[in-house]
Amino acid sequence: MILRTMLLAGLVLALPLCAADKPAKPGKWVKMFNGKNLENWKANERPESWTVQKEDGKTVIRGQGGVSHLFWMKEECENCEFKADFKIMDGSNSGMYFRTAFGPGFPKGYESQVNATHRDPIKTGSLYNFFKNLDSPTKPGEWGTQHIIADGNHIIIKVTVNGNEKVITDFVDEKNTFTKGYLAMQQHDPKSTVFYKNLMYRRLPPTVKK
Repeated sequence: MILRTMLLAGLVLALPLCAADKPAKPGKWVKMFNGKNLENWKANERPESWTVQKEDGKTVIRGQGGVSHLFWMKEECENCEFKADFKIMDGSNSGMYFRTAFGPGFPKGYESQVNATHRDPIKTGSLYNFFKNLDSPTKPGEWGTQHIIADGNHIIIKVTVNGNEKVITDFVDEKNTFTKGYLAMQQHDPKSTVFYKNLMYRRLPPTVKK
């Protein structure tokens, strides 16, 4: 009887641990940033380009310094939503990657551009290399929210500024170029500075093939 009780207690204690290892349930938003450190995040190179600091009274992730990409390593995106508040400074360049491979250099995957006044004409809300937006929805130093929806080969990118939401990209990738990979943020060059906060992820159910 004592042995049986001990075994049952062990199973009960193990349940939360098993649940913690499971991927997020479809439809449930998951916080990607704990507001303290870069737990679950990994830079592909130059980790010193990413820091956690206070900005406008909130704890944020800052990208500043050499070229680097910061990956959220907890779960890969297949069908998912990825959104974050961002602030890009004058002359700076960044991006939010999804379905991207971890590795050195500029990652292979989809990139939703974050750029207000950098010399690159491709501005915030663009799906880089697939759909161009040439008019930035935000000013340098202004907070906005970028919301990416990747459902099969249908990609939607929305940007919200001062409560006004606008669909920038609504694109169907007939080639299904990238189907699964990590989420990441870009620190583009030593002259760029970007801030991110309220990073959120939601897994979507598999696409129903017609």
